[in-house]
Amino acid sequence: MKERNYGELKEIARKVRIDALKAIYNAKSGHPGGSFSVTEILVALYFDEMNIDPKNPKMDGRDKLVLSKGHAVPALYAVLGERGYYDVEEMMSLRQLGSHFQGHPNMHKCPGIEMSTGSLGQGFSAAVGMAIANKIDGKDGFVYAVTGDGELQEGIIWEAALQAANRKLDNFIAIVDRNGLQIDGDVDKVKKVNPIDEKFASFGFNALTCDGHDFESIFAAIDAAKANKGSGKPTVIVASTHKGHGVSFMEDQAGWHGKAPNAEQFEAAIKELGGEM
Repeated sequence: MKERNYGELKEIARKVRIDALKAIYNAKSGHPGGSFSVTEILVALYFDEMNIDPKNPKMDGRDKLVLSKGHAVPALYAVLGERGYYDVEEMMSLRQLGSHFQGHPNMHKCPGIEMSTGSLGQGFSAAVGMAIANKIDGKDGFVYAVTGDGELQEGIIWEAALQAANRKLDNFIAIVDRNGLQIDGDVDKVKKVNPIDEKFASFGFNALTCDGHDFESIFAAIDAAKANKGSGKPTVIVASTHKGHGVSFMEDQAGWHGKAPNAEQFEAAIKELGGEM
């Protein structure tokens, strides 16, 4: 079994939340809830699992990640910055006119962004297309699509899932950030999507689950997904998470889906995360 420094990864996740929160506060807009729920997943992938090179973002044969839930991009920007794609201080221009760091991922402006996303469902579909291209070109890289559970209400997700199974994309790994909340509240009260793993399994996926805030659980699922290569089945990992995780007054609160903190809230959150103003 691969040895991993879980303490170091937890520290990176803490820094990522601080970076993302500072950028959102500076912008006076953004999405802290979904950024915080997906943080450990992105840290696990970019700091351990993915075959990437920050000095050569377009490296041939690299693994690729598409953040289909594009509104959570502050976490991705912070992860890419901490990983060395750019100076993390650059992302403090989030959402400002002329910035490379738009409110949703833009593949033409920011190194490390593989696909422009924002309209929910389309990133998942694009990632399936990338996995098909890798198969055609004979490339070994994995393609990851990170989606939200509310996003699964989009029909394009299930059309793409059918295609992934039909094309036997065992190089495709979907990760569902199942935090249970969307902008209008409880996901299943808006439009029921659970049981997610069983639905994907019925579509022909290798369906796995994990605790999306526990690195050991995340890695066990990703390792199992990678071991599935050669089976002819795509994989989905349903990661149970908490919206706003890491800041007590944001956690499991739908109101923090897309709202920047005020000065008092920002100071309290930074203090709770162990950061400096």
